[in-house]
Amino acid sequence: MDLATLLGMIGALGVVLAAMLFGGQASVFVNVPSLLIVFGGTFLVVMIKFSISQFFGAFKVAARAFVFKLDSPQELIEKIVSLSNIARKEGMLALENEEIDNEFLNQGIQMLIDGNNQEVIQTVMSKDLQQTIDRHKWGAKVYSAMGDVAPAMGMIGTLIGLVQMLSSMDDPKAIGPAMAVALLTTLYGAMLANMVAMPIADKLNLRKTEEGRIKAMCIDGVLAIQAGQNPRIIESMLKTYLDPKKRSDAGADAAAEMDAAA
Repeated sequence: MDLATLLGMIGALGVVLAAMLFGGQASVFVNVPSLLIVFGGTFLVVMIKFSISQFFGAFKVAARAFVFKLDSPQELIEKIVSLSNIARKEGMLALENEEIDNEFLNQGIQMLIDGNNQEVIQTVMSKDLQQTIDRHKWGAKVYSAMGDVAPAMGMIGTLIGLVQMLSSMDDPKAIGPAMAVALLTTLYGAMLANMVAMPIADKLNLRKTEEGRIKAMCIDGVLAIQAGQNPRIIESMLKTYLDPKKRSDAGADAAAEMDAAA
């Protein structure tokens, strides 16, 4: 569970709701026509921009903004270095008995065990990486489109409300509901765009970067093991994926792992 996403969204919505409650009667902020214009209009307009599968797939991808478990890069480096030690000393077939939690790394190691050449391994794993990036990219694009469309639909609702208000100036009772539509659509559009759609789009872009880095690390590690490179060279190469402040710690842990294996 990503607490940053959950706490941020709940907190932002809570602050707005609290302002509504403390400011008076909260029911005045509920207007069905405004909701239909903003939410219904936004979803339908965004659907025009994408295919059905991309549009509805974005809702599934959005779950990764809230629930996402990413392997520790430091632990992954230690595991790859450990596997490289075993492969150099006992051969590739010895890796079959190793337990690998990372599914993508496990897939690459299985291809090594099966005797696939470098070109096949790199092609298969790179395509998997690209598919992962594409899923996040299209999900982020859908929510970015919602962030762009929602305020526009709010403005359309505002214009509708103003037209209704101006056309019924001779009826004071009709002015209030028309003004409510005019103002609330703008509010709903701003909330949908800035408190839901755009933050999810940004978080999906972050997920794309994080998961892409982990999978790229796995690809480099598997290819290095196949090439028979020295475990210390592999460890140094993979450390380039880490934040500079964490590289020394990862190096110490990997060195200790190799000394223990020796």
